[in-house]
Amino acid sequence: MARDYLRHYDVLVIGSGLAGQSLALRLAESRRVALVTKRSLEETATAWAQGGIAAVLDAADSVDAHIQDTITAGAGLCNVEATRFVVEHGHAAIDWLIAQGVPFTRDGSAFGYHLTREGGHSHRRIIHADDATGAAVQETLTEKVRKHPNITVLERHIGVDLITGAKLGLKAQRCWGAYLLDIDNDRILTVGAQHTVLATGGAGKVYLYTTNPDTATGDGIAMAWRAGCRVADMEFIQFHPTCLYHQHAKSFLITEAMRGEGAILRLPDGTRFMPEHDERAELAPRDIVARAIDFEMKKHGIDCVFLDVTHKSPVFIAHHFPNIYARCQKLGIDISRMPIPVVPAAHYTCGGVVVDLAARTDVPGLYAIGETACTGLHGANRLASNSLLECVVFAEAAARDILADKPAKSPKLPEWDESRVSDADEEIVISHNWDELRRFMWDYVGIVRTNKRLERASHRIKLLEREIDDYYANFRVSNDLIELRNLVLTAHLIVRSAQQRKESRGLHFSRDYPDMLPTAKDSVLKPSLR
Repeated sequence: MARDYLRHYDVLVIGSGLAGQSLALRLAESRRVALVTKRSLEETATAWAQGGIAAVLDAADSVDAHIQDTITAGAGLCNVEATRFVVEHGHAAIDWLIAQGVPFTRDGSAFGYHLTREGGHSHRRIIHADDATGAAVQETLTEKVRKHPNITVLERHIGVDLITGAKLGLKAQRCWGAYLLDIDNDRILTVGAQHTVLATGGAGKVYLYTTNPDTATGDGIAMAWRAGCRVADMEFIQFHPTCLYHQHAKSFLITEAMRGEGAILRLPDGTRFMPEHDERAELAPRDIVARAIDFEMKKHGIDCVFLDVTHKSPVFIAHHFPNIYARCQKLGIDISRMPIPVVPAAHYTCGGVVVDLAARTDVPGLYAIGETACTGLHGANRLASNSLLECVVFAEAAARDILADKPAKSPKLPEWDESRVSDADEEIVISHNWDELRRFMWDYVGIVRTNKRLERASHRIKLLEREIDDYYANFRVSNDLIELRNLVLTAHLIVRSAQQRKESRGLHFSRDYPDMLPTAKDSVLKPSLR
């Protein structure tokens, strides 16, 4: 094997959002880290996050209040231990980000930073950088990552599969790294590492309409499942209530903070409808607001509803929501004078790879953090702005565990075998299957579900899996094929989890089981390794 095709690092981190970058920075003082990203370091779901980061930062707030808000939003399914762990470490996580130089919005309060409120929160506890918090965090950390001598950045590389003891024919099950596709040079690298971390984000692209970037294809979840890890609660896909509805606005999110600052949801005739669905009105948790909008759209046969903030002054709007204001202006929507057309869209994967409080998966040497993981924090519905907090807290927990772990003797890693495959003769199979998957997942496994819809989705997924497995076995891998393979597997896990839940809870609403069971149980799936 040519030397360039085989590389070794202390830690391999796949994914470059807040979870991956904060972990890399915490490890790099004493470890050689490879940070892998499918596109550039800047192109992540983190960079798209608008609202902010939830943490107990004000004297009037409390850890217990934040925990209770999280559990309430999670419909009783949150793991109490994990929830307390994240919330209690929240202030330290924010302090770490401030120390890195993240320019959060300041004000004249005792704390020194402006805190806003979002749906489901009983206090103002969302620290933010105007309405582009994710971008501010991403830019700050990316600059540090690019300059760090112990971090090797592998841009335009995608994980193909993990290298485990089972694949190497060893008795001891452990992760020893991963095979990566170098997209630009069309070659497979074998990357060995003592510790491998999946931080690839969620799977929003499994749906036709999503607020996620194109990179959100469930890669880490699928890779972990194939390696033998359990996944849990995959049926809980959060649909953000307010995605901008415009033919020229792809996946543009209208932050929850706008409703936190008083924006009102209206029908096309101006009628306010949220008070009829929940006493908290526009500040109800996301699942309730998304279902209410879906109900009103179907009831009235309309394509969208409208978010109205025109009762606020233009100065207030431009100051608090400068990016949304500017983006809408370019599309001919002056949000200080007219309401914003919005629809729900797939936003966040609450379930994922099962991990403990050190971010360890079922496979030794393999960790999962961020949206890829199921820590137990989110339960059946993520509370707004808890996701970025979880990224920082569990990145620190994983770093602490990795640094304390004793090195193991690495086995010899084989190169990727392409001897029995050929170049694909046509790509239409991939693009057609990708489109078909996203459309039937939207139609059958969306905001409202039924047994019949789930059965239809399951049948189509099985057909796609057979077709893709055959394609994968006979042709050289490509970025599109890897993503499609992962998306179909992730869709399979979502549908299986949804079929397993015989109730309506949080983000999972079934017309066949409209009531919530008295006991909350996780939907845990365990792979059978062949």
